[in-house]
Amino acid sequence: MDESLRNQIETHLSHLQGLISRGYQLRYSLAASPRDGSAIAATRVWQEDCGVTINQLSGGSKAHWLARSFSGAFLMRTAAGQAAEGAPPAEIVKRLLDVLEQAVAALSATDEGPIISASSEAPPPHRFDFVHNAELRPVIEQAYIDSRQALEQGDYERALLTSCGILEAIVTDALEYKGLVALAAAGAPDGNIPDWSFNTRIAVAEKTGLIRGGCARLPAVAWAYRDHSVEVSKATISEDDARRAGQVLHVVMRDLDPGR
Repeated sequence: MDESLRNQIETHLSHLQGLISRGYQLRYSLAASPRDGSAIAATRVWQEDCGVTINQLSGGSKAHWLARSFSGAFLMRTAAGQAAEGAPPAEIVKRLLDVLEQAVAALSATDEGPIISASSEAPPPHRFDFVHNAELRPVIEQAYIDSRQALEQGDYERALLTSCGILEAIVTDALEYKGLVALAAAGAPDGNIPDWSFNTRIAVAEKTGLIRGGCARLPAVAWAYRDHSVEVSKATISEDDARRAGQVLHVVMRDLDPGR
């Protein structure tokens, strides 16, 4: 096995272990409180991250055994073996953990290099196609990947700051597309949008109906994320802060792209 392939495998294994660790935490949370809204929201984010990873490992092919296992995890089966309604969240987490463990086993086998080779041909994710500035999309996409990796690695400061940066970028893009005239008619302040504070951009986006009230869940430290070099230290940013910022980002992404 060449060094490049070995490095790819090690990177994927580390990523999978991070997803598995998050999955077990979610499973315990759902077992303790099946209707906990924050746990359910976190589970949805985790499921999306699992889907992106499985898509990469399966080379973007829905016919790949790993992709089929992932899809099957969301289905209940009748006594006759036919698909029924979706499984409960805790059960889906358990099944997805099994799929992730299968992926780890496959990557750990010395003869499973093709699973990585296929992934290099996978189409890039399209999470940010709703962003109007085409040049901004790949930058945000990479930042999104970086934020997820930072969270898995326990770098909660970088995860939160990156999520907030993405949030501000996509809200700013939406405001600029709507136009200053329309924003002014809704009571927006004077001046150029890039000169507005983070708080102002969020408030105007909510007032004009571009986004709903999901940003109310942002932790206090997120509102001051621009001033982190002065007011925020690593010690003040918790895992919960970083995860909530990521969850709010997903809510706003759904607001700006209702079809996703």
